[in-house]
Amino acid sequence: MLVFRVAAFVLGLVITLAAFRSVIRTLVLPRSAPDPLTGIVFRSVRRIFDLRLRWSRGYSTRDRVMAYYAPISLMFLPIAWLSVVLIGFMFMFWGSGIENWGEAFTISGSSLLTLGFAKGDTLFQTILAFFEAALGLILVALLIAFLPTMYNAFEQRETAVTLLEVRAGKPPSAVEMLLRYHRNQGLESLHESWRAWEVWFAEIEESHTSLAALVFFRSPQPHHSWVTASGTVLDAAALSLSTIDISWDAQAALCIRAGFLALRRIADFFRVEYNDNPIYPVDPISITREEFDTVYDRLSAAGMPVKADRERAWQDFAGWRVNYDTPLLALSRLTMAPEAPWTSDREPVTN
Repeated sequence: MLVFRVAAFVLGLVITLAAFRSVIRTLVLPRSAPDPLTGIVFRSVRRIFDLRLRWSRGYSTRDRVMAYYAPISLMFLPIAWLSVVLIGFMFMFWGSGIENWGEAFTISGSSLLTLGFAKGDTLFQTILAFFEAALGLILVALLIAFLPTMYNAFEQRETAVTLLEVRAGKPPSAVEMLLRYHRNQGLESLHESWRAWEVWFAEIEESHTSLAALVFFRSPQPHHSWVTASGTVLDAAALSLSTIDISWDAQAALCIRAGFLALRRIADFFRVEYNDNPIYPVDPISITREEFDTVYDRLSAAGMPVKADRERAWQDFAGWRVNYDTPLLALSRLTMAPEAPWTSDREPVTN
């Protein structure tokens, strides 16, 4: 019997440490660290939402439903952590000499929730109760500090996404973005825009991997999305470098690199497969030559200076797009992004 109690105590300790490790990886660790318990919670809630979406008609309904996905998943996270800690200490209380499992469960729950209506008989059991109560308080304190940090990052992300509607239309379009800059501010003003979006990509790379739930937080406006905003800006930068006949702007290239690195590292968190060293045309892209030609003609008809060598422009554009095509479309599907040209309106291509 002593062997079983020792084994139960060790098992309970392992379970509790696993729960606390999950809390640290999810709320405290400032880097990308996928956690099994957090993943189970989010995947389980997603399955329930997917069942609900089977009867949804149209994007507006899906958007309203999915707006609750991340908040509800976050609500279940502390419930899951508290439940695991309760079970872990239940095993430890039983292993420390509590007569039956029901009493061990009651003492564990009373200690975790700091209710104090049940307690052990020995000094060791009292110490266990104090430790469990402290863990419960620490978890609640971390969660309280975690939410403002997440919503601050969300607000910073959404400011740029909202402003993009002014510059790129609704839904956002890379072509419309270039045309509006050409008409209103001049193409030379794109330089500062690329700089601002380079910073934005660096910020979402950090926040959307260390606070992965942010990936699923939907924009306040149904037609806005951080994913479609990313695709619009990256395509606009790629078109400006490949197709528009203006001076080479290294800042646009830096913006594209910051963008595809951010998308790739977010995709890595969700185990999206892609080629990390793609080369066109060995690795295809989802944009067709006909679509590119349509854009080329539209830009030319609007009076924008386009490069004379259309074939070279296409090859250069595809060479930029291939770096982010697969992660962009994968994240678009994962988040159920609203429809936008060249982002959420197509399926990824396969080799």
